Amino acid sequence: MAAAQTQRTRTAAANTATWRDVTPAPVVLVGGPEDYLGSRAMDRIRSQVRAAAPDVEVTRLNAGSYEPGTLAMNVSPSLFGEQKLIEVEGLEAMNDAFLADALKYLAQPEPDAVLVLRHGGGVRGKKLLDAIKAGGWPVVDCQPLKKDVDKASFVTSEFKAAARRIEPDAVHALVNAVGAQLAELAAACSQLIADATTAVDTDMVDRYYGGRVEASAFKVADAAMAGNAPLALSTLRHALDTGADPVPIVAALASKLRSLAKVAGASGSSAQIAKQLGMQPWLVEQAQREVRRWTPEGLVRSIQVTAEADAQVKGLSRDPVYAVEHAVTVIAGSVRR
Repeated sequence: MAAAQTQRTRTAAANTATWRDVTPAPVVLVGGPEDYLGSRAMDRIRSQVRAAAPDVEVTRLNAGSYEPGTLAMNVSPSLFGEQKLIEVEGLEAMNDAFLADALKYLAQPEPDAVLVLRHGGGVRGKKLLDAIKAGGWPVVDCQPLKKDVDKASFVTSEFKAAARRIEPDAVHALVNAVGAQLAELAAACSQLIADATTAVDTDMVDRYYGGRVEASAFKVADAAMAGNAPLALSTLRHALDTGADPVPIVAALASKLRSLAKVAGASGSSAQIAKQLGMQPWLVEQAQREVRRWTPEGLVRSIQVTAEADAQVKGLSRDPVYAVEHAVTVIAGSVRR
């Protein structure tokens, strides 16, 4: 039994692909709830198939409204011998007819067809998903990028793939500005890659995206963490006057302080700490420089006042603006001169 489990583990590892490097195969599973990455994976497969066979016949099906026999009809060889690409969406809502036909097809896939299956997550169709994995077919797992470190890696990879440069601080600034939705972050990368004639720096990111609410929040946090209370307060008031919500501003303060607290209690090289904490090495180095200006008491006081402000802006206070101003003032005043 242990040997069988080891073999299953090796099979799963062998057929795992990323959305950036997946290649066509008779059967490819693109799973996970992140639609943007799923679309990129399917686009990549489609473009590679078309590059190899410009006259490819593309068919799109929906597993939820599937009619029995449709899959077999579409993968059957044609009189003219064109390559066939069948893209099936909505496997998370597949009906019984599709499940039965897909399981039957897996036993003997057509060699001149590429079947790409998109499953958005959930337990529906688990028998089919397990059969695909056991068969050793490529599986792409498209999970949301929730951590800033993962979004930063995404940005870096986008620029690397385009053979363009972006400075580490600019990566951080871009994630802060447009990192709420992955599709928007990707679009921002594409725009900067297309427009920049040299390495992208923070000034260029600020020119393009500095007016975003997320960017304004981190501008407030950066000024407060630098001990510049007048700049932090004036930036805060401008952000609020132009429609920013207090909640993301407090979240930005909390994010900065958490990074400092994590690094303050860690030991080792920046690379070791980064691996241990799941942070980018350059963010660790930045936090190490900043934490030298803080006493343990000042850091604790700032974390406490930010936690209080977080509760107040989420409904415990009738004056959330004052709560944020108070937190900004205390944080800026806690930085050693």
